[in-house]
Amino acid sequence: QVQLVESGGGLVQAGGSLRLSCAASGRTARIYAMGWFRQAPGKEREFVATLSWTGGTTNYAGSVKGRFTISRDNAKTTVYLQMNSLKPGDTAIYYCRATDFGGNYWGQGTQVTVSS
Repeated sequence: QVQLVESGGGLVQAGGSLRLSCAASGRTARIYAMGWFRQAPGKEREFVATLSWTGGTTNYAGSVKGRFTISRDNAKTTVYLQMNSLKPGDTAIYYCRATDFGGNYWGQGTQVTVSS
């Protein structure tokens, strides 16, 4: 099992920045990718960004490309999401996901609110 804990959410004005963190514990050696998803009120959860351990490949949703950056620490147990130029449309609960050969694991989420 893998446990994930997100942190770093909060309230920020439009144009501001936040950095989210996701700390993984447990059976982390089998993880081969981690990512961020978000869910706004009344909407389905959507993909934001992923980072693959193979080659460090990153992928971003079109709506955040150029503004958000996903990265990890050298121990590969913490993933970050640097969010710049935030917009009110970025308001959502942000969830961290880890993937290993057993499936996907989710964190409890962290609220990000962007005021106009």
